[in-house]
Amino acid sequence: MALSDAELVARCRTGDHDAWRELVERYSRYVYAITQAFRLAQHDAEDVFQDTFARAYERLGTLRDDEAFRPWLASLTRRLCIDRLRAGAREEPLEDPDAEATDDTIDELTEALAVHEALAELPEHCREVLDRFFARDESYRTIAEELDLPAGTIASRISRCLARLRERLGEEDPALARLDGDGSSS
Repeated sequence: MALSDAELVARCRTGDHDAWRELVERYSRYVYAITQAFRLAQHDAEDVFQDTFARAYERLGTLRDDEAFRPWLASLTRRLCIDRLRAGAREEPLEDPDAEATDDTIDELTEALAVHEALAELPEHCREVLDRFFARDESYRTIAEELDLPAGTIASRISRCLARLRERLGEEDPALARLDGDGSSS
């Protein structure tokens, strides 16, 4: 079973380099996606990516709540992106990033990461049927044929697996609140 962020942070504080590697691996795509939300040039995005993890490692001791690693890392990444944009603006004119749109993108990334983590905790049969239905947009019939199951079984399995996912995320999770029974966004 995968360790929680808080457990990994606690291990990092004791000098566990494997725990740090796990945190970097867990959040590398997240940090990179935030840099892309700021529309940084590729070389600037790479620099911010490196700076984010370097500073996070150096300042891990300042994190007040080990459970808050993800939002702390997002905040650090945002500040470094803004600093990079300001530094670039001194060199060449650049339009201001739309802060509200960037925050919305970061919120969407955070929600997607939460759903991804919750899905990883579900049994394989749930991950497969939910992936096929919601991510690949396959019909009940297609899924049933591929898995050699009756279409009615697919419908009930999707319902049960969504209920499990809601339990993992909590009933109030905004990412799941947008899903309705037919798999479309509301």
